[in-house]
Amino acid sequence: MKLTLILSFILLMLFSSVRAQQTEQLYLSGTGNDHTVKWDFFCTGGMNSGKWSTISVPSNWELQGFGKYDYGFSKDSVRGKEQGLYKYNFKVPAGWKEKKINIVFEGSMTDTEVKINGKSAGAVHQGAFYAFRYDITALLKYGADNLLEAKVSKHSANKSVNEAERKADFWLFGGIFRPVYLEALPLPHIENVAIDAKADGQFKAEVQVAGNADEVAVQLYTVDGEKYGLPFEGSLKKGSAVINGIFNSPKLWSSEFPNLYKATFTLYKKNKAIHTLSKKIGFRTVEVKERDGIYVNGVKMKFKGVNRHSFRPESGRTLSKKNSIEDVELMKEMNMNAVRMSHYPPDGHFLDVCDSLGLYVMDELAGWHGHYDTPTGTKLVKEMMRHDLNHASIVIWANGNEGGHNRELDPLFAQEDIQKRPVVHPWEDFNGFDTQHYREYNYGIGNYRHGHSIVMPTEFLHGMSDGGHGAGLEDYWNDMLLNPLSAGGFLWDFADQGVVRTDKNNTIDTDGNRGADGIVGPYHEKEGSFFAIKEIWSPVFFEHREMTAGFDGVFNIENRYHFANLNTCQFDWKLLNLKTKEELKGKSTAPAVKPLEKGRLTVGLPVNWTSFDVLYITATDMHGKELYTRSFPITLPKKEALMLVKKEGTSGVTIAERDSLFTTTANGVSLSFSKKTGVLREVRNKKGIIPFTNGPIIQEGATNFRNISHRMEGQNLIIESSFDRKEAYNTLQWTVYPSGMLKLNVKYFPAEYQTNFIGLNFSFPEDQIKGVEYMGRGPSRVWKNRLKGNQFGIWKKDYNNTETGETWVYPEFKGYHSNVYWCKFITKDQPFTVITENEDIFLRLFSAAWKTDQWHNYEPLFPSGDISFMHGIPGIGTKTQRADRSGPMAMKNIFYDYEKDPARALNMTLYFDFSTNN
Repeated sequence: MKLTLILSFILLMLFSSVRAQQTEQLYLSGTGNDHTVKWDFFCTGGMNSGKWSTISVPSNWELQGFGKYDYGFSKDSVRGKEQGLYKYNFKVPAGWKEKKINIVFEGSMTDTEVKINGKSAGAVHQGAFYAFRYDITALLKYGADNLLEAKVSKHSANKSVNEAERKADFWLFGGIFRPVYLEALPLPHIENVAIDAKADGQFKAEVQVAGNADEVAVQLYTVDGEKYGLPFEGSLKKGSAVINGIFNSPKLWSSEFPNLYKATFTLYKKNKAIHTLSKKIGFRTVEVKERDGIYVNGVKMKFKGVNRHSFRPESGRTLSKKNSIEDVELMKEMNMNAVRMSHYPPDGHFLDVCDSLGLYVMDELAGWHGHYDTPTGTKLVKEMMRHDLNHASIVIWANGNEGGHNRELDPLFAQEDIQKRPVVHPWEDFNGFDTQHYREYNYGIGNYRHGHSIVMPTEFLHGMSDGGHGAGLEDYWNDMLLNPLSAGGFLWDFADQGVVRTDKNNTIDTDGNRGADGIVGPYHEKEGSFFAIKEIWSPVFFEHREMTAGFDGVFNIENRYHFANLNTCQFDWKLLNLKTKEELKGKSTAPAVKPLEKGRLTVGLPVNWTSFDVLYITATDMHGKELYTRSFPITLPKKEALMLVKKEGTSGVTIAERDSLFTTTANGVSLSFSKKTGVLREVRNKKGIIPFTNGPIIQEGATNFRNISHRMEGQNLIIESSFDRKEAYNTLQWTVYPSGMLKLNVKYFPAEYQTNFIGLNFSFPEDQIKGVEYMGRGPSRVWKNRLKGNQFGIWKKDYNNTETGETWVYPEFKGYHSNVYWCKFITKDQPFTVITENEDIFLRLFSAAWKTDQWHNYEPLFPSGDISFMHGIPGIGTKTQRADRSGPMAMKNIFYDYEKDPARALNMTLYFDFSTNN
């Protein structure tokens, strides 16, 4: 009998659900910044105010040429009185006459008063980032035009809303910035659904129903549209129903395997299906274990996260699904697995994309440093929950930011969330999570190292300009990996918030350094930190390996995935001769290495592998996306120098003493050196002067070359200083070859125990450089605490004067470049080349503009001179920490030898080719 009833119910669902009405939508606005609709518009203040015109909806009105641009710290940002008056005429389909009609605003900044046909739709809505709706059934006219009027105030009449949303460290915009649409529902209809689908297959749904109906049922479908499992039903009591079921072996949702199902709910009255509603869901369990960690599907998490504002330079906070896909794909490209919504809930399509592509989400109630009052906050929490609740990607809720926590709202999250996901207070030790922002690497007076809470900074490594992000991340991440209480963290932040100023000839404005905090630029230009993060956070970790003659083809690797075995990945290798471009390619069998375990990858190289310059190994994930390509140099600088340095020539080397100079000639190249210090003073060839001079100057150290002499050594001319332990402990030796090439060998001691710079400087006028071509790691510049992210190869860079976060031509030209073998300097007159036979030499190209913040934390340091060859370079700080407080990699360079023993001096050898056929 029971089996018969179940079968009857299934047959009823199969036939009646097809005829059930779905929720219908009619957009009055466009759907995003790539599809807008013109409405009538009147702005009360600022640009183009005081007159009726039209505006694209959705949009922020500043980006459309109205009102006034305000960054959150501007003095009039809260007391501003800008309002936008909107009008739009629309018709309602005749078939909607017997339905309930809601008007839905997905987001409007900040107070919104709505009228339909001159009558109020309801109370003024306060709060910018939340979807809200009014029942306008009784206000509509059918078969005739309807008039929608909306008055939008940029700043709220509610002080607490301004405290939470408008007094903030981000751009403040006005306008109806997310879509507006009508939804038509049958009179009895499903009002709302809350779903909890656990990793063990347990399924629970709470269904709210408006109107008279008998029961509600749910059927699950795979992404291919196939039915999954049997339907389950629940009887309605006082307008609500609870549906419980269990599904066998569901495919689980995680950031690595974002498996989704569709849950279709059908409402019945007298065995007749009258309304259906579908939701995308994922089976997964989020659990917090006190003093341990946060678990997803039973696996302890390390979040590799970033903070993300809803932002585009030409449309402000008005976005599209295409924008959401772009953002998530870039985050996934950096091997991130998590994102924090800063500092408000996002567009629904962003959460849809996080569900489908796989990112863990921390969704946040707005509240920068202030918070909503309890009545307002209660309403907005419920609106946020209704809109976002069922997204599998959301694993954590945040109640405000950095003191913007109304503690009276905390219980609401558990009341409204069927899944009981954890709630955090960013920047606070609360609810078992220590989320303090911007703690120093060696912070040891609290929970970061000696406490008992789960450590998860919701903001760390503030990426102002070129500081933070990839700079310092390797130190922090290695510490996070080792700390059992660490749940990872979230970088600040994803993209530079540079807005197109329609009032300033469409220039891009980041409000000084306030908005220049991104890993990518306003148009998603990739900074050097982008690639460093991609390498550091790669789930396939390669242990360092030198390519020596005894190399056996084996690399030690580690699986840093949470769920995936490395045998789901693909490994491709390539050997490349950088000069001839000859290459050999192959594949390696992916080893079976479980998550968080170590294994070995074998690369079957040919017997002649040492004839190539570099080995590249590319790891690709189970979705066909590149995780990272590691490069392993084979050729060493000394071997490369032997091939490039030409010593022989058809004529000999001559030397003459002229005033204070030694002047030498060889094969058309004339060189002048100071007789007193040995420093290079002039370079000339048949075509004229090459303005490369005044070096080597030792930094930081004493340029104390003394007692300069010269002698012949076979066909070569030697100019050198002599060693004196007290006054001339740094020595140089120049060798001029008959070919005209010049060799420099310097043995030197840094002046201090700890130094920012260790190296040799030369002068060259910046206005004469056009570009460089070099062999080394590139193409991005580096800092001592951001060496990851580059590949070994030959790179060509044109000169630019990019200031990171202020102009966006990347990679930056000026700065430090690592593991340089040789560099050809391309100038306005004639090029020259410098070659080294030393490993691990940094090339410094000029100095980016020196700038800092009010705390003197972010200070990009460069030595004197213009072009440098260095053994040691500085790290870079962030907006919130000096470099030396962001981890051991950023500490000053250390060299210890008070005795000035020549055997322990640093040694650098450089070759210079100033010939006309360079």
